[in-house]
Amino acid sequence: MKNALLATVAVAAVAGGAWFLSRPAVPADPVLGAALAQDAEYDASQIIEMVKGAEDAPVEVIEYASFTCPHCANFHDNQYPQIEENYIDTGKVRFVYREVYFDRPGLWASMVARCGGEERFFGITDLIYERQDEWARRESGEEIISDLRRIGKVAGLTDEDLDACLTDGETAQNLYGWYLANAEADDVQGTPSFVINGEKYSNMSYDDFAAILDEKLAEADAAE
Repeated sequence: MKNALLATVAVAAVAGGAWFLSRPAVPADPVLGAALAQDAEYDASQIIEMVKGAEDAPVEVIEYASFTCPHCANFHDNQYPQIEENYIDTGKVRFVYREVYFDRPGLWASMVARCGGEERFFGITDLIYERQDEWARRESGEEIISDLRRIGKVAGLTDEDLDACLTDGETAQNLYGWYLANAEADDVQGTPSFVINGEKYSNMSYDDFAAILDEKLAEADAAE
């Protein structure tokens, strides 16, 4: 039964609209990408922003990342824990994580991470990045989804939870439309990308990141 479901999800041929998963997330042809954005209706109000840190923090960092991006996994393994300890947990930074969908596996991973809701999202995200070398290298969609399901279950999700999330075509379509709108608004062309108090930055070392955060904090203090 489970193998049949995995195969069904892998080709995205389930009832209720999960056909959307079979569509290319970011086509090579930008014209085709625009057409997909126009013909796919979505409801951004149904998408929850995944946020860590104080709502009234003086600095906001928005990360745009793909779960299949090795540079994103490296950032979350190295720079992010230091940023979390020194800036997010201390109330200086409000951190927003926004997914980028360069491929279907990235979208599947996002749906598993979001399956746990706001409370489990960042924990599942950590597991997905930690095991990226395993699941993202699988040759078939069925194998990728099987690995992602295992990660979800380690985080406490049930088979029923995962079945419902991975066959939720409406959520997939909403996520994709939400991603396209965000990427256009912030001119996101690669991952990881960061918008820090309205200014866009590319990937960088922790020291460089900390220097920018300190500069933004000083600007916020001066403006008070």
